[in-house]
Amino acid sequence: MTDRELVERAKRGDQSAFERLVLDNQNRVYSLALRLVNDREEAADLAQEAFVKAWQGLPSFQGESSFATWIYRLTTNVCIDWLRRQKRREGVEPSVSLDDEESGWAEPADRDSDPHLLLERSERGKALARGLDRLPDWQRRALVLRELSGLSYQEIGQALDIDLGTVKSRIARARLNLRKILLEDGNFFDRPPSKPSKGKTEGG
Repeated sequence: MTDRELVERAKRGDQSAFERLVLDNQNRVYSLALRLVNDREEAADLAQEAFVKAWQGLPSFQGESSFATWIYRLTTNVCIDWLRRQKRREGVEPSVSLDDEESGWAEPADRDSDPHLLLERSERGKALARGLDRLPDWQRRALVLRELSGLSYQEIGQALDIDLGTVKSRIARARLNLRKILLEDGNFFDRPPSKPSKGKTEGG
């Protein structure tokens, strides 16, 4: 049974269908919450809160995106609310001269091409997850909101109560630090290794 079919059944009050959706998404939802709040107990509570909001909001869910995309956005919102309540404010870090649109993870045009799957399916993904966990909180949050939650720079600024320049600076620094960590661990894979060839390679 597809997620869309499960959603339709859940909207009609089928709790077992909703439980199936929870089981299918709970690990990734918890992982997202943990990377945003960096507290295991709070992450578990916030993940549960996100699913409660999903159950309550099902009647208004139109299915324009996948259930997974929707629950990630709900999770992001409850985590942002929690962070705001905690009033965790970091000092202003110096900016760096790096165009934030350069390299790093590309934001998927379709959120159904789920970046969480990259973090689960391969050794490369495991290395990325370990690297994320080693970033400072203020860097990890900005990068997670951008790459895993798919928020725009403006949305991240509003979520973290920082200006647009600081958002770009944090994400740029996070990407630089993540690359450094991956290099140190022998897991640098910004682009696939080029193969010896007489012709020109595509994409450099």
